[in-house]
Amino acid sequence: LQFTEEKLGQAEKTELDAHLENLLSKAECTKLWTEKIMKQTEVLLQPNPNARIEEFVYEKLDRKAPSRMNNPELLGQYMIDAGNEFGPGTAYGNALIKCGETQKRIGTADRELIQTSAINFLTPLRNFIEGDYKTITKERKLLQNKRLDLDAAKTRLKKAKVAEARAASEQEVRITQSEFDRQAEITRLLLEGISSTHAHHLRCLNDFVEAQMTYYAQCYQYMLDLQKQLGSFPSTFLSNNNQSSTTPVQSVSAPSVLASASVSLPSVSNSIVTSGITELKSSSGSRKARVLYDYDAANSSELSLLADEVITVYSIPGMDSDWLMGERGNQKGKVPITYLELLN
Repeated sequence: LQFTEEKLGQAEKTELDAHLENLLSKAECTKLWTEKIMKQTEVLLQPNPNARIEEFVYEKLDRKAPSRMNNPELLGQYMIDAGNEFGPGTAYGNALIKCGETQKRIGTADRELIQTSAINFLTPLRNFIEGDYKTITKERKLLQNKRLDLDAAKTRLKKAKVAEARAASEQEVRITQSEFDRQAEITRLLLEGISSTHAHHLRCLNDFVEAQMTYYAQCYQYMLDLQKQLGSFPSTFLSNNNQSSTTPVQSVSAPSVLASASVSLPSVSNSIVTSGITELKSSSGSRKARVLYDYDAANSSELSLLADEVITVYSIPGMDSDWLMGERGNQKGKVPITYLELLN
């Protein structure tokens, strides 16, 4: 009755203090975004919705999910089978087998990423949603009920006409007020724990980032090893539009990638595809190029570059294959091709 009358605006309502209201909205906000991040991380780690549901059902039942091949492992198996069919002695068959083995290794790294992320990141987030937040919701509901009891007692006190009824109503207000205050305090203490939840989830986030770094470094190292094994890769491939589309990858070991999350772009990006470089070197014309990263000239023969500016570039016979001549207005000098993206 009290709740209905409040909704209809016929009864007064005890408001929670501003601090408690702020804590409540912070808890709701934390719950909402934790759920969204958790669900999207699950999608990232396991894009297949059926497999995702099954994996998380098994996790809840504390049973090991049946081992099924993931996408890289499946591709790897097809490549190995095809290579054996075409003949391991043939260049293509041999290359397929080597590629297949690498895909399978990437599949294993994929599994490790999912497992580590599930334990160190997803589980703590899920524990908050299914544990702490459920307790908060339960205590908050109790607080709402205690508030309704208090306000109903206050209403009865207002309506009490005779002295005896007033005395009884005052006693009821005192009891319900102390119960409400006690429940408000319990709720407040629980809600103030949200700050330590954020601190805990921050540590879990760092673990997730580390798992991703390990995974990407492993994959990069596997691909470098594969390229060395294939060995016979020409320095340039013809892409679909008949332009040269790649330069040899410079070796960067996995530990150096792992050592720092803020590896400078150019050091890892020597493998960046510089479309049309060979075509440009064989012709005597010039092209426009967009600069990918800032570059400070080492001496007066070089031209300093700013990321995203567009300059004119051309080749000079006998010039080092990693460089082009660059022009900006009346300034000119050598520029490294790995810092450029040729424009059509």
